[in-house]
Amino acid sequence: MKLSTLLMYDGNPREAADQVSAWEKAGLDTVWVAEAYGFDSPTLMGYLAAKTETIEIGAAILNVYSRTPAALLQTAAGLDNVSGGRAIIGLGASGPQVIEGFHGVPYAKPIARTKEIIGILRSGMRREPLSADGMFHLPLDKEHGAVTGLGKPLKLLTKPERESVPIYIAALAQKSVSGAAEYADGWIPILYYPEKAASVWGDALAQGNAKRHDGLAPLEIVAGGMCAIGEGPETKALLDFARPFTALYVGGMGARDKNFYNDLFKQYGYEKEAKEIQDLYLDGKKKEAEALIPVEFLEATNLVGPESYVKERIEAYRESGVTNIQIAPATDDPPALIATMKELIS
Repeated sequence: MKLSTLLMYDGNPREAADQVSAWEKAGLDTVWVAEAYGFDSPTLMGYLAAKTETIEIGAAILNVYSRTPAALLQTAAGLDNVSGGRAIIGLGASGPQVIEGFHGVPYAKPIARTKEIIGILRSGMRREPLSADGMFHLPLDKEHGAVTGLGKPLKLLTKPERESVPIYIAALAQKSVSGAAEYADGWIPILYYPEKAASVWGDALAQGNAKRHDGLAPLEIVAGGMCAIGEGPETKALLDFARPFTALYVGGMGARDKNFYNDLFKQYGYEKEAKEIQDLYLDGKKKEAEALIPVEFLEATNLVGPESYVKERIEAYRESGVTNIQIAPATDDPPALIATMKELIS
């Protein structure tokens, strides 16, 4: 099992990035760089590549709408080169709020588009011409600029560091998760509840794994939450810091009738809470919405408490199939926490 953390997309990410070399020395395996509608992640990933030596540098995520597949290919090849073969490309559909509201692009055919782009990236990294004719498994979405092929097909000019860069998919919906298990190297869920993951995604993962593409290693799964190790009520109280994040996604990330995270909360069995949280959040009553997040959910989706309890949570994640624990350190000494967590996951 690997250990990773996510650099957030708000604030000044360079300040956090400046600490990554210390986290690397403490044993961190992977750093993920988010991108919503703030700074782009490839710029920061290149910055991290220059400041580190061994840590994997992953995009979590690049949406599949705002860049052409060829531009994503250039980004993947370029990042893998400057990092010396340490890049991971996380892809996802994001949501209508970001894609249409910020990028001004129609949110259409997310599953087909993601699969199509993965095919383009893989063939492009092998320096095959990016032709629109007969190369991919699904019809090509020319209307929205998903493919090249209007002129003479070209291949990548420069030779990539590796012929293949790991591609992960951020997904929650059943078909998307099944797709990740079928043709991606890894899967990045959010608000992941280890004990309930099988009931929500078990069938989708099984269906995808039954059709998994030849040559792919077993699916990697990246999940986790806030992390703090300590005794006493003051450590337990840190769970409250996870309330705004959870309420934002469950209550405010999307429209009232189209919120993937709210749907997931219902699938976990919190149907009543999901509706109430969304109603309060969209009415501007954010604190009231945050207060309705069940403590049980916060405890299960984070790693906060005595060392023995955190060890139990690690094993719950491991048993559910997680191969990379992603933590958000809630401490004044992240390197020390990372070193401890590396011992606990070994």
